[in-house]
Amino acid sequence: MVLLVLWRLAAFLLALIVCSRPFPAQALDYPPPLSYSNAELSHKDFSGQTLRSAEFSNAHLESTNFAHADMQGAVLSASVLTMTNLQGADLTNAFMDQVKFLRTDLSDAILTDAILLRSTFQDIKIVGTDFTNAVLDGAQIKELCQVAEGTNSKTGINTRESLGCR
Repeated sequence: MVLLVLWRLAAFLLALIVCSRPFPAQALDYPPPLSYSNAELSHKDFSGQTLRSAEFSNAHLESTNFAHADMQGAVLSASVLTMTNLQGADLTNAFMDQVKFLRTDLSDAILTDAILLRSTFQDIKIVGTDFTNAVLDGAQIKELCQVAEGTNSKTGINTRESLGCR
């Protein structure tokens, strides 16, 4: 009986030690989310980087380069994107509410299923941008349809069709 109790105690302690060890980094498909909330990131270069689920809430992103970055599920809520380069970036499922897009290059970007409510757009480039199932209000769609053109090189989706332009 004493041996059985000691055996169970040893098994429990071994399980506790094994379970308390951190998982190796290579077990993850990609690094854990990064947080750049409230950060001054003007003129930074994130081009081509994997930034899945990264958080850029309330960030200042003037002249920041995100060209061809993988930003699936990123959060950019209430950020200011002035002259920001998002050309070819994958922003699938991104949360981009209340973002100020000013002279931003979104050409050939993928914004499938992105949430863009209450965001403002001024002098932006959306040639070949895929907005399929993006959440936008009617006024935003009307504004974007005035400058929408081209077809996305990765998805083959026409920008005007993805916005539902008439």
